[in-house]
Amino acid sequence: MSPQRPVVRPTAAALADRHRLYERAVQNPRVEVDFVDRTYRLLRGRSARWLREDFCGTAAVCCEWVRRRKTNRAFGVDLDPEVLAWGRCHNLAALPQAQRVRVELLEQDVMRVVTRPLDVVLAMNFSYWLLCGRAALRAYFERVRAALAPDGVFFLDAYGGYDAYRLIIEERPLDDPELGPVRYQWEQAHYDPISGRLVCHIHFAFADGSRLERAFTYDWRLWSLPEIRDLLAEAGFSRVLVYWQGWDAQGRPDGRFEPVESGEPDAGWIAYLSAEP
Repeated sequence: MSPQRPVVRPTAAALADRHRLYERAVQNPRVEVDFVDRTYRLLRGRSARWLREDFCGTAAVCCEWVRRRKTNRAFGVDLDPEVLAWGRCHNLAALPQAQRVRVELLEQDVMRVVTRPLDVVLAMNFSYWLLCGRAALRAYFERVRAALAPDGVFFLDAYGGYDAYRLIIEERPLDDPELGPVRYQWEQAHYDPISGRLVCHIHFAFADGSRLERAFTYDWRLWSLPEIRDLLAEAGFSRVLVYWQGWDAQGRPDGRFEPVESGEPDAGWIAYLSAEP
């Protein structure tokens, strides 16, 4: 009688869904839509309806947008068919039919996509940083301005601080209901102070010792707030506001962003911007 072979169980890394882990680690669509919805109302005196999420990935924000009001509609634009397919299967499929039909995902280039006039265009999670030259970023901003309705608003985000120029690995814990404890790791692997090129990776480490190395890689230009504001002005936006994150009594980010004229020279900061035609 031959001995039984041991059962080889797949590792947590082999079972992991990198897009689901990304959403848990990096995104908070509810908070992001809260900010966009509230700020648009303050700027325009009405609620926005038509939203376009550029570089939308899994379209989590599009789905959150149509949950808010029956009148809300969203376009999600991304060039990656794999991530759009994941978003359709997991995020859109989870919506009721009445909400799902108000989301349209477009596998197109943000530099060429054409949609109806929009109340809001979003470029979040620093996604537009893949446009590494001034001419390319200014051209994208010009395309966004042309896509907005006369009272539309462009929202984007940025990060910086002196840690942004360092080669570092930051990590924090996640709790995945299927995989158990997970460590999210953000690695700034390369920075060139002459070109501004920044290469970053996201890794996930699991309790069984397995790892999902370079689940995502970003080859970006580290754009500063003055550069972004100047390029928005050159693209024809008449007013650009910067919203700085506040801090609670324990010195931790409180998740609230308020318009400011100047910011603190922190090790790491995150800011939103709004740009009005």
